[in-house]
Amino acid sequence: MAQTIGTGDPATLGFDPARLARIADWMQRYIDQGKIPGAQTLIARRGQVAYCECAGQRDVERALPWQRDTIARFYSMTKPITSTALMMLYEQALVSLDDPVDAFIPEFAERHVLWPGAKSITEVEPAETRMTLRHLMTHTSGLTYRFQPGLLAETYRETGVDFSVREGNLAETVKRLAALPLGFEPGSRWNYSVSTDVLGRVVEVISGQPLDRFFADHILGPLGMGDTFFGVPEAKQDRLGAHYNRTDDDGMKLTEDGPGTGFRADRVTQFSGGGGLLSTADDYLRFAEMQRRGGELDGVRILGPRTMRLMASNHLPGDLASMGQKVWAEVSFEGIGFGLGGWVMLDPARAQTLGSPGDFGWGGMASTVYWVDPAEEMVVIFLTQLSPSSSYPIRKELRALVYSALTD
Repeated sequence: MAQTIGTGDPATLGFDPARLARIADWMQRYIDQGKIPGAQTLIARRGQVAYCECAGQRDVERALPWQRDTIARFYSMTKPITSTALMMLYEQALVSLDDPVDAFIPEFAERHVLWPGAKSITEVEPAETRMTLRHLMTHTSGLTYRFQPGLLAETYRETGVDFSVREGNLAETVKRLAALPLGFEPGSRWNYSVSTDVLGRVVEVISGQPLDRFFADHILGPLGMGDTFFGVPEAKQDRLGAHYNRTDDDGMKLTEDGPGTGFRADRVTQFSGGGGLLSTADDYLRFAEMQRRGGELDGVRILGPRTMRLMASNHLPGDLASMGQKVWAEVSFEGIGFGLGGWVMLDPARAQTLGSPGDFGWGGMASTVYWVDPAEEMVVIFLTQLSPSSSYPIRKELRALVYSALTD
């Protein structure tokens, strides 16, 4: 049974209840316009839930309401959990951030890099820099995603490098990936990629456990996250929300995996550390609260506080915009850095959004997002199930709604 964090009085926790009520109106507008099926916003402050509201439906075709225990595809919100797993091994002195990836996955030795403007995947030269675990954690590895533009992504598609397929084998997919060149020298640019999937394989190699087992034994189980998994148990299938894609007329269309049959626990054999987890808002809150509290929750310590601070620090020489990524989804990357597994707010004024220096988090492909704000002692989680995440300015709007409701 998943454990929940207690609820407090919003006013006592420093919120204007009338302003918080704007969030439900905002969610309902998107739903009434037919842009998203349903949504949920959860805000916790000082260890208590100040706001949790659901709106719309988790499954439009079956007329099932979005409820507090709705299970959603978290996609890339898996990445902070995989990064935490690696840092748990780091704390045991089993790995260092500057260790080369090929020390754990030999196929990554002797990397080659595509020439600038290459027209063929064979137009390469030897890499000057060995790819390290830090490169993987910061998405500066030279890898890419199959949905990105360019020759390398096209080659991923042609050669079956696909970590989103739930049936398969993580080790074999990583080997297919390692046979291909890099898009750029490791460390020279930021490019969102399958880096965290490779990191998940590193966790498997070091620990000797499949990634799902490592998560269950060392993170999800200890934190009481009983509704978080790579495959949904049969008894919980009905709680899984359907998944939709945006259409050209700003509507939405049910995707093939809408009913969730592909996410059945008995069908998932490839565990994507970059995007494979499903969860609920209350479950993920337990993970985020652990982060906010410096690596500990309810007497269970996952990471040391200094390790948590290291993860939530900017590991780039500047902001993401200076590393070649001006915008991601609908969010400007001016004034935003990147830590070990997620964004780090450097300067809200430059980012042109409400927030605090040092707030950190990440989002997922189905327009989900979470962040932790240590300065405000706050965690925010937003769930829906619409891809792509760039469809609407949901994340920027949610920040305005949340921070403008604070009164202290």
